[in-house]
Amino acid sequence: MHDLVIFDCDGVLVDSEVLSNQVMVDNLAGYGLHLSLTECMALFVGGTMTGVRDKARHLGADLPDDWTEQIYAEIYDTLRAGTPLIEGIPELLAGLDAQGIPYCVASNGRPEKMQITLGQNGLWDRFKDVMFSAHILGSGKPDPTLFLTAAQHFGASNPVVIEDSENGVTAARRANMRCLAYAAHDDGARLSGLGAEVFTAMPQVPGLLGL
Repeated sequence: MHDLVIFDCDGVLVDSEVLSNQVMVDNLAGYGLHLSLTECMALFVGGTMTGVRDKARHLGADLPDDWTEQIYAEIYDTLRAGTPLIEGIPELLAGLDAQGIPYCVASNGRPEKMQITLGQNGLWDRFKDVMFSAHILGSGKPDPTLFLTAAQHFGASNPVVIEDSENGVTAARRANMRCLAYAAHDDGARLSGLGAEVFTAMPQVPGLLGL
């Protein structure tokens, strides 16, 4: 039995990836980089916003120095307007609570962003004290530091990670942790190829965890 479940936030707990990436598609088009939503998500899901900025510039976007703060402000406004939970998350968390299995969140995102998305769904109080952010620790996925720090905090010897991005799966594998990968937008082949166990709906997770 696993003694800790480490959740990514965007795209795993909250259905924010499509919303955030559509904002980026619209914004980047104004700077000369025209991407479809599918292309944007393939390029940027699971990265840090600094990494997004650098990659977008490499692809030809003429971004200003304050672009990172600009895009965060636009994304926050969109997320505040309504960010649903991933279907099945409340039931999964209730099941973990019933089994006495602790859980936390480890994300490349800012705590402020998680407060917006988790807060409007009643989950902020459950995660605010067990939130591991790359912006606080100074090290983001695919580096395994986020996951290793979370496991150390809980004294966990057999944690499992639930992710949806290549960076997240890579970080989990580098941390020598089992990784379940939620594939909501494609067949999950890229994530499976990195060593994750792919699933397509949250109700499948209790069975994968042996609950």
